[in-house]
Amino acid sequence: MNNSNNISRALSAGLIALSASGAALAQASDFPSKPVTLVTPFAAGSGPDAVLRLVSDKLSRLWNQRVVIDNKPGGGGFIAIDQARRAAPDGYTLLQLDSEHIAALPHLYKSRNFVTLQHFDPVASLFRTPFFVAVSSESKWKNMSDLIADAKANPEAIVYGSWGVGSPGHLGAQQLEALTGIRMRHAPYREVSQLFSNVGTGDVPWSFASIPSSQGIYKAGKLRYLAIAAPKRIPQLPDVPTMAEAGGPASLEVNSFVSLLAPKGVPAAVKAKINADVAKVIADPEIRARFDTFAFEPLAWSPEEIERNAEAKSKVYGELVRRGNISLE
Repeated sequence: MNNSNNISRALSAGLIALSASGAALAQASDFPSKPVTLVTPFAAGSGPDAVLRLVSDKLSRLWNQRVVIDNKPGGGGFIAIDQARRAAPDGYTLLQLDSEHIAALPHLYKSRNFVTLQHFDPVASLFRTPFFVAVSSESKWKNMSDLIADAKANPEAIVYGSWGVGSPGHLGAQQLEALTGIRMRHAPYREVSQLFSNVGTGDVPWSFASIPSSQGIYKAGKLRYLAIAAPKRIPQLPDVPTMAEAGGPASLEVNSFVSLLAPKGVPAAVKAKINADVAKVIADPEIRARFDTFAFEPLAWSPEEIERNAEAKSKVYGELVRRGNISLE
């Protein structure tokens, strides 16, 4: 009798599991059956926004559904994050974040007790962007050795700019200080265009910069790149040396990657479908050509790879935030 009951219970459990699995697969095969919203903390016209618009256009054609972009800049990313957190975990609301939103926010806003990956799951990767050390074209520094030597001779006298506390430009400079023993002063800007205008005039001696954020001033002949904070040169700027080649610390890599996340609880089959479809879109020649213009590296990471890379950045950022006593409270 007991054996009969056990067998019956096992069969029932198996049928329930099969039913749930079948329902999840059906849900994924039907996805999306209505418009999808992509929430982003980046302002319209920014580099990540431009990429998202390309991706959304391709996805809407692939899915035969509208893919709507909802720009919610401000609040250190929390305006967009809070909106996406309130959405149902069904894949119809996705959130675009960079690696700093994922990995640095928990260290910068301690009192909020907010850990991004406790509330969101990575779904698909988009791109990674490298950063360059930008100076005025009239700067006396010809390489990283010059900058570092000057900073060592004049502790806390040299100012560097960035597009905000906790940005890759700020944390990258903190890492440069940690690796070389130099001490500098940080000047955070609200407007990226104003930052690079001031670097171009020499009012701010240097800043980390991406190609899309600084290309206007660079093409006008007012900026020069001392180095790319990466282990290899890039084809878009083959004459710009690596950090090591320019006399800087070889281990200094400054970059940011951008991904799509979803509120926790989205069915695994739906996440897998979104991941595969985004990867397909990212491989489109039109998007690849646009990425090449900005030196964006296309990424086709699995959710697990996104999480591993975010955790590695979180470890580095946590140490830098503690070392610099940085807070956005």
